[in-house]
Amino acid sequence: MASTTTTPPLASLAGSGDGKAPATRQQAPHCVGLATLPPPPHVASRASPGWAATSYCQKIARNVITMATGETSAEVATELPEIVKTIQEAWDRLEDKYAVTSLAFAGAIALWSTSGMILAIDRLPVVPGILEIVGIGYTGWFAYRNLVFKPDREALIAKIKSTYSDIIGSS
Repeated sequence: MASTTTTPPLASLAGSGDGKAPATRQQAPHCVGLATLPPPPHVASRASPGWAATSYCQKIARNVITMATGETSAEVATELPEIVKTIQEAWDRLEDKYAVTSLAFAGAIALWSTSGMILAIDRLPVVPGILEIVGIGYTGWFAYRNLVFKPDREALIAKIKSTYSDIIGSS
């Protein structure tokens, strides 16, 4: 039996690129060696044989550097201050900031706990099916009671209009 030696999957990528065998490094068994980025444009020589591939990699590196430095387009840069300015103006007009902060915190806690309860109920094997059947049944009952016959539809429309006028405050 001939013994075969295998190289790590990315060891060939970390080589020197001159056709010689890749340099080996001592690594822990859980580490993975990754290929290095090409040198910056001012360091790389233009006479290298793989110049086209290198220039493409340099463009990618410049894009990554641009994203990492936080350069943004003009649209995003103008929208953010307007939103922040609007929020600051609304916050400055408030008289009881403690109450508003407490209500916001209580609302966030209520939303978090409600979503947790809904997820817990949804994980139960029978309850979601039963709730779906109840919803379909109520929808059918509502449609039969309020939408099938013309007098019932007119009464529903009148009720919606009166509720709307009560909420808006117009007569």
